[in-house]
Amino acid sequence: MAVLPLEGIIRHVPIEGYSRMSGYGNSPAVASNSEPTTSTDTCCSVVDPPGIPEYLHSTYHWAYLSRIGQRLLDRPIVVATILWGNDQRLMKAAAAEFNPGQKILQVACVYGDFSPILARQVGSEGRLTVIDVAPIQIENCRRKLVSYPQTKLRVADAAAPLAEDVDGICCFFLLHEVPEEYKTRIVDNLLGMLAPGGKIVFVDYHRPHALHPLKGIMALVFRWLEPFARILWDREIVSYTSRANEFDWEKCTYFGGLYQKVVGVRRHTP
Repeated sequence: MAVLPLEGIIRHVPIEGYSRMSGYGNSPAVASNSEPTTSTDTCCSVVDPPGIPEYLHSTYHWAYLSRIGQRLLDRPIVVATILWGNDQRLMKAAAAEFNPGQKILQVACVYGDFSPILARQVGSEGRLTVIDVAPIQIENCRRKLVSYPQTKLRVADAAAPLAEDVDGICCFFLLHEVPEEYKTRIVDNLLGMLAPGGKIVFVDYHRPHALHPLKGIMALVFRWLEPFARILWDREIVSYTSRANEFDWEKCTYFGGLYQKVVGVRRHTP
């Protein structure tokens, strides 16, 4: 039986039914009717803070709302283990989609050093805004970004309207942790923020190849710990929005298909 090579597997494919990305640059990327954000703290602010969704309490309290869970999970070795050693490759692949000087929105805090990587990518002339629905996560991420004055953090729900002026949006391993109806609301909401030339980047789980040696293990992990993740083996991320045809899309898969990066760029209308 053939052994599936895992290291270095990266597959680039245009998403069926949608156009492959054409050239694009550092274009303005927020709809003209967006309202300016009001903030009393350039480092960490709360604007009409949302409540914690019930699914987060019932499913992920141990991981994201517990300080004990936070201390245990927010360690480089733990993050690397959860992603089977692919953490840095995936983080850098996502960050590389953005350019220095851009205004980027990171949707949801991430354990590990992804936010500092993204802050370094946009540089001192850019701006990184990080939002999360859980104040405990904003507080934790704020400590990581204390050395990056170009960053701003605030409590906000990605499924609700966001008044942010951005060139790009990064959604890193969020969709697999939210119920189906939230996936649709989040993707639609984020795409609606972008003006022509604006870019969105999703990194998340994907159906692994049939002979992938970790396929069975991951199926059990999803069954026991990640009940909203398994659906991403069967649905394309672009299927969660009614705005898909307004964007050019490209998808890359990594590590034998277990992970995906989906990039959308909003088209310029005539």
